[in-house]
Amino acid sequence: MSGHSPSPITLLLLRWREGERKALDELVPLVYDELRRLARHYLRQERDNHTLQTTALVHEAYLRLAGEDPPHWQNRAHFFGIAAGAMRRILVEHARGVAAAKRGGGACRVTLDRALAFAPQVDLDVAELDRSLCELTRLDAQQGRLVELRFFAGLSIEEASEVLGISPSTAKREWAAARAWLYRAMMGSAPA
Repeated sequence: MSGHSPSPITLLLLRWREGERKALDELVPLVYDELRRLARHYLRQERDNHTLQTTALVHEAYLRLAGEDPPHWQNRAHFFGIAAGAMRRILVEHARGVAAAKRGGGACRVTLDRALAFAPQVDLDVAELDRSLCELTRLDAQQGRLVELRFFAGLSIEEASEVLGISPSTAKREWAAARAWLYRAMMGSAPA
């Protein structure tokens, strides 16, 4: 355990978890900009014609986080990891809704090299990325969670390792393995 005291965000998360609703009101201004950064990160990965806007994604994620029974927050990074999962679910639900509305022609797409730092550039459906990530998570839960934290939350290796309770060197090895697995899985399912 490090010798530094918990951040104001961590303290507010703990107060919120204990049932103090006022702590959530104090927390929102502190995390709003970071949630907007996460939302912009996600939406930058999408095609330019994406119909979901940054503010709408942040507000929907906030409503889901505020409406749920808060988890046992560990720290700031854990909170943003949970927020990333909420944003991932929102984007996938949105992508599926658009695809259903347009009978497959409007699937939201993400560029694989931007998503996982691979070349060559390959466009893939966000719902397909989610399916592949779910499969990876079934095979290796830690690798799946690491990808979610890195890709969907935009967390650094160090932040993600903190959330997962593993060393940064282990996180780097797991990240490399997870990226390779996802690349193979998605290249195999990508249209020719």
